[in-house]
Parts: sequence; structure tokens; C-alpha cells
Amino acid sequence: MVKRTSLEGAACPVARSLDAIGDWWSLLIVRDAFDGLRRFGEFQKSLGVAKNILSDRLRTLVAHGILAVAPASDGSAYQEYVLTDKGRALFPVIVGLRQWGEDHYYASAEPHSTLIDRKRGQPVRRLEVRAQDGRPIGPEDTVVQKTAAA
Repeated sequence: MVKRTSLEGAACPVARSLDAIGDWWSLLIVRDAFDGLRRFGEFQKSLGVAKNILSDRLRTLVAHGILAVAPASDGSAYQEYVLTDKGRALFPVIVGLRQWGEDHYYASAEPHSTLIDRKRGQPVRRLEVRAQDGRPIGPEDTVVQKTAAA
């Protein structure tokens, strides 16, 4: 198996983030954690991923502080994986990927799951990127200000 190059010290925040969550299994584990899955077997059943890959991804997510290992909530001898505050902060990323996928990978009338606001029972509003003054902005309205080389 080819060893991945670490992006831990990269100057780009996107690259550093991908060092922790940059493969589909990791993001799908986080998605499933938002859906309430907590145990190894639940993730394995949901994803159909090989146990060794799941174990590796869970270990990486725990090492990066995205998930934490906790005693089973039912008092059994099992352990559970719970989202940390850092992991919960990935919610907009998961919602953004969901909305992007809905826009670009489904036919207009093709059914798919819908993210619903529990309190109101309505679909979640589209994510928007906004400037400091509140106006919506897109890629043409932004520029990356790079740091000076050390």
C-alpha cells in the first residue's frame, strides 16, 4: 500500500484539513456520526467498508480530535465513537457536500434523502458564503491572501 504524504505542515488550510478528513471513508464516517451512529459495527454495516480500513479511519479521526472514544452509552463493555466539538464543526462541510451533490449528481425529479430541521420539520436552507457586510459572494469575489514564505 502506498503511504500518503502528510499535509500537516502545508501553508494552505484546505490542505491541512484534508490531512485529517481527505478521503471518502472519513467523511462518510463523520456523516454517519451526525446521523447518530456510534459503534464500530454500526459504521461497518452502514458503509460496507472493510474492518481494517474502518479501524484505520476511526483511529485517524480520533487522533485528529474529530471523534472521541467513550464508554458505551448503554453501560455495556463496548466503546463508542462520538463527535467532538471539532468534529461537530464539520457540519457545514457535510451540508455543503450534500447540497453540491444534490445539485450536480441527481436528475431534477430523482428522489434522494433530504436534510430536515428537527424543530420546524422543513428542509434545511441552502448554504451561502457571505462577505463581512452580509452580501452573498462567489469565487469571482474573493482572492486568497497568502502568507510570506518563512
